[in-house]
Amino acid sequence: MKKHIPNTITCCNLISGCIATYFAFQANFQLAFAFIILGAVFDFFDGFAARLLHVSSPVGKELDSLADDITFGFAPAAIVFSMLRTLLSACGDEAAVCPVTSYVPYVAFVIAAFSALRLAKFNLDERQTTSFIGLPTPANALFWAALSVSLSTNGYLVSDNALWLLPALVVGALLSSWLLVAEIPMFALKFKHYGIKGNELRYGFVLFSILLLAILSWVGFSAIIVLYILTSIANNVFGTKIADEE
Repeated sequence: MKKHIPNTITCCNLISGCIATYFAFQANFQLAFAFIILGAVFDFFDGFAARLLHVSSPVGKELDSLADDITFGFAPAAIVFSMLRTLLSACGDEAAVCPVTSYVPYVAFVIAAFSALRLAKFNLDERQTTSFIGLPTPANALFWAALSVSLSTNGYLVSDNALWLLPALVVGALLSSWLLVAEIPMFALKFKHYGIKGNELRYGFVLFSILLLAILSWVGFSAIIVLYILTSIANNVFGTKIADEE
């Protein structure tokens, strides 16, 4: 019986992703965000349960990737699609000047494709045991889910003066898709110990993340992901120099 527990939790992740996708297509961004978060919780505990019960299996690994591609790949793609579609509807005649704009929302599904590619690479890449190469799919999903809530609650997606958001979201979708598979080392919040020495970057990131949430509310989650990307890049550039000096 216990061997089925991790896979059951993984299936709960997959179901959460399906529900998040449904709400995303309904432009209910708050509930889409909530179910992506719920999926992330299940994603954490399936691996935790597998290690605790010593029941890891190849099937579990493949199932985990399939679930992740729904929750952290297709669901955020649906969110971006729905944001773009809502924005085009709000802009009305201004957006209809160019007939091609009606097809712009479909660019969002590039996120789903690159998320699948990123997960496939992750399964085969032995370099990603203590850190990541490229932006993790949960981080990308969190960025878009939180951004959609912020934009919708502040009325940007239904404003007829917000057509400028259209190219911004398209560029953001393409950029985040590239970051998923980019050969950029990114740190992980995996602690070998809980002392300060050796964990300065992680503790500093957690502290600033709390501050961003306190100050920026919903959009703080998206800001945290941007901070994560910039911190990882800075660590790659300056961390090596510091290590060399020491």
